[in-house]
Amino acid sequence: MPLHSVPMIATSTPVIEWVGETDGCLRLLDQTLLPCETKTIECRSVEQVVEAIRSLRVRGAPAIGVTAAYGVVVGLRESVTADRSQFDERLRAITQQLAESRPTAVNLFWALDRQRRLAERSATALPADILKALLAEARAIEVEDRAMCAAIGRHGAELLKDGDVVLTHCNAGALATAGDGTALAVIYAAVAAGKQIRVFADETRPLLQGSRLTAWELSRRGVPVTVICDSMAATVMRQGKIQAVIVGADRIAANGDTANKIGTYSVACLAKTHGLPFYVAAPSSTFDLSLTNGEQIPIEARSPAEITHGFGRQTVPEGVDVYNPAFDVTPAELITAIITERGVIQPVTAEEIRILLAAST
Repeated sequence: MPLHSVPMIATSTPVIEWVGETDGCLRLLDQTLLPCETKTIECRSVEQVVEAIRSLRVRGAPAIGVTAAYGVVVGLRESVTADRSQFDERLRAITQQLAESRPTAVNLFWALDRQRRLAERSATALPADILKALLAEARAIEVEDRAMCAAIGRHGAELLKDGDVVLTHCNAGALATAGDGTALAVIYAAVAAGKQIRVFADETRPLLQGSRLTAWELSRRGVPVTVICDSMAATVMRQGKIQAVIVGADRIAANGDTANKIGTYSVACLAKTHGLPFYVAAPSSTFDLSLTNGEQIPIEARSPAEITHGFGRQTVPEGVDVYNPAFDVTPAELITAIITERGVIQPVTAEEIRILLAAST
């Protein structure tokens, strides 16, 4: 297969798009409707942006970060004629609203911090000028994310061999970022380099991001993909059908412990048992060096209805308790390498992470 033969997602609908200038709106692909319907929503208030993040209309740590950056602009448009103190107070309220939308994905807080710092550096500027600068910063975050995805793909592709079959969990592709994704960027880059790569996609209960989103995306990029139930991962590994596992991440602690979609830890344990490399692909913005280890990562609790009434059908008796954490934490010792835009961290230790993150891009 020739170089650059992998097309972008075969849809004219961008995942994230800012329409217009400071008086414009944020347009998002509603991922809750995939794979059956491709439809966008327009967010013209910060409340709509928060709802889109919380309800998973937009999801994936990098995409949440980009969306939140634009969400700041959406929320501040009506304050452009206010005095600077009122504008700053509104900025604090908006960033707080957005920060509370989902607690685990650190890119959300990273993007909001960038917007806050920009406003603080321009303490004497007029609100209208600050708003223009915030929009430019949000666009820069989007462009940077696209470049980070491409770099992650280049570094990670070297870890895959021609003919490899890769297992993924959840969705860490173009639907979860502003670019080609993190975990899936590695696959796309390997295919573009001429390697024959196939994918097994875990269904990813309870919201089926693997079967609904990863399979949708890969099939439109021409990458062979087979969907399996989460409980089948051990069997396909034992049968020798898998050569590597690649997943994304929502937050990575200073020691390399990694939070990702619930079920990732199980896959990592299985990979260890079967002697398979387990790779995490994530941009440097996903690292939270303020956390010593994964026990300190906040884990989002989702509604029991996602399990009891998944996709509109009741599958659990009334009155039965439900436990529904959205993420789990994979210990660093189970991770073969972390693939970032700056290079590959291997072995995964606090020292190796510190060295790579301290290096210039």
